[in-house]
Amino acid sequence: MKRINYIIALIATLSIYNVNAQTPTSEKIKWISFEEAVKLNETTPKKIFIDVYTDWCGWCKKMDQTTFIDPEVVKYINDNFHAVKFDAEQSESIEFMGYTFVNENPNGPRKGTHQLAAALLQGKMSYPSYVFMNEKNQIITVLPGYVEAKNLIPILEYFGSNAYLDTKWEDYSKQTQ
Repeated sequence: MKRINYIIALIATLSIYNVNAQTPTSEKIKWISFEEAVKLNETTPKKIFIDVYTDWCGWCKKMDQTTFIDPEVVKYINDNFHAVKFDAEQSESIEFMGYTFVNENPNGPRKGTHQLAAALLQGKMSYPSYVFMNEKNQIITVLPGYVEAKNLIPILEYFGSNAYLDTKWEDYSKQTQ
């Protein structure tokens, strides 16, 4: 009987440990809409980080499953940027800088591209892509393609710390290696 009680206690302890080990403890990126980020910059200015994606993009999904859950990436983005998830094929219109941006073919057999996505990516439609904007909602640069967390962190720091204003990326990346 003592042996059975010991085994039950051991199983219960291991079960509690496994439940705790599987519980996510890290924060998530606080994604907001493009309109919210622009509005927030009126009262709480920050740079804007925009993840331009599509639902069918495999590399976009991989970013969500790997890079965008990395604790260091999550913390840096949340602390230094207004983070925007922007579906390049969304159907909702967006007002920005006196213009109304739309998707002219949101329900076709092949969804159209939203005009704001095309403007943000400067016509270079590649997914995923990341747009960095300054506190005045002006585009700093666009970074296309999948990026591992270890490679994204120095890029985030380069723009987040304003190093881009007076240091070339090539020089900055040599300093951070």
